[in-house]
Amino acid sequence: MRVYLDWNATTPLRAEARAAMVAAMDVMGNPSSVHQEGRAARGLLERARAQVAAALGAEGADVVFTSGATEACAMALGGRGFACSGIEHDAVSSWCDVSLAAPGGLVTVTEPARTALQLANSETGIVQDLPEGLGFSDLTQGFGKLPLAFNWLGCQMGAVSAHKLGGPKGVGALVLRQGLDVAPVLRGGGQEMGRRAGTENLIGIAGFGAAAEAAARDLANGVWERVAEVRKTLNQALAALGFDTISVGNSARSLPNTICLIAPGWKGETQVMAMDLAGFAVSAGSACSSGKVRASRVLKTMGHSEELAGQAIRISLGPDVTEDQVLRFAEVWGREYRRVLSRRA
Repeated sequence: MRVYLDWNATTPLRAEARAAMVAAMDVMGNPSSVHQEGRAARGLLERARAQVAAALGAEGADVVFTSGATEACAMALGGRGFACSGIEHDAVSSWCDVSLAAPGGLVTVTEPARTALQLANSETGIVQDLPEGLGFSDLTQGFGKLPLAFNWLGCQMGAVSAHKLGGPKGVGALVLRQGLDVAPVLRGGGQEMGRRAGTENLIGIAGFGAAAEAAARDLANGVWERVAEVRKTLNQALAALGFDTISVGNSARSLPNTICLIAPGWKGETQVMAMDLAGFAVSAGSACSSGKVRASRVLKTMGHSEELAGQAIRISLGPDVTEDQVLRFAEVWGREYRRVLSRRA
C-alpha cells in the first residue's frame, strides 16, 4: 500500500468538503441574482465566507474568494513594489523585489508596510515571526496547521488556499483588513465586493468553507500535535541511520509536519523517484517547481551551496500518517541511500 508523505503539496479531500460540494451542486441559482434561487446561492456563498473567516480568525476582515492563493497573491502584490526574500513561493516573489536576506531561513524586516513575508515555508517548514504592520503574508502553509488569527497577526493582507487543508483544488482567498482596497486582476462584473469579477465557483467555495471549519476543529482537538509526534519519530529514525545528512530548519520554530532533508551525494529528484518506486510519495521542493531539474532557491537563499540545495527532499506528514508508516519509510530510504553511497565509494 502506498504512503502519501507530500501533504504540503496538496491534501486529501475531506469528507466534510466533499459533502458540501455535492450539496452545492443542487443549488442552481447565480449568487448575484436577486430572485429566490439567487438568494439561496448567495446564502451558501456567504456561509462559506463566514466559515473561512472564522477558521482564520478574520472576523470583520474582507474575505475575497479567488481561484487559489496564486491569484490572491497577484491581486495583493501587483504594482505595489513590495520587497521579499528568496524563500517566498514563486507566486509571491514574481511580484516583488527579491532583496531581503534570509540566513538560516529567518527574515529580518525593516519596512513592514512594504514587505511580503510568508508565515511558514512549504519546503523547510520554518515559521516566521510576522512584524506588526506587515503589508502581506502568504498564510497558505500555516492555515489549518498552526494556531493563528489574521486579526492578531498585524498584517494588512493575506493569501490562503483550500487544497492545503482538505478542500478542493482551484479555490483560495485574499484576506484584507476591512476597508482596504486592491485593484481587481479580473474586470467585468462587481462580484466579490467589486474586487474580483466573474461568477463565483460556488461548488468549490462551499467545499472550502466546510474544509476550513473542519480544519479549525482538528487544530483545536490537538490533531497536529499528534502529527508533530509522528514527525519526531521519523526524525529520530532518520538520525539513527547514522548518515551525514543535514536536517534543514530543525533549530527553528517550524510546522508540525515538515522535514527537509539533504542527503549529500544523492540528487533530490533521484530520491523522489526511488521512493516513488518503493511506494512513498515525497517531493524535492515546492510542488509548483517539481519536474524542473534545478536546485532549491529556498535552500540557496538560506546559504546552502548549489550542490547541497539540489540534494534535498521534503517529507510532509498529515493526520492520516502513522508511526509504522514513517518507520518503514526511514528503513527503505536508508537502504536506498546506502546503495547510492556504496556505488560512489
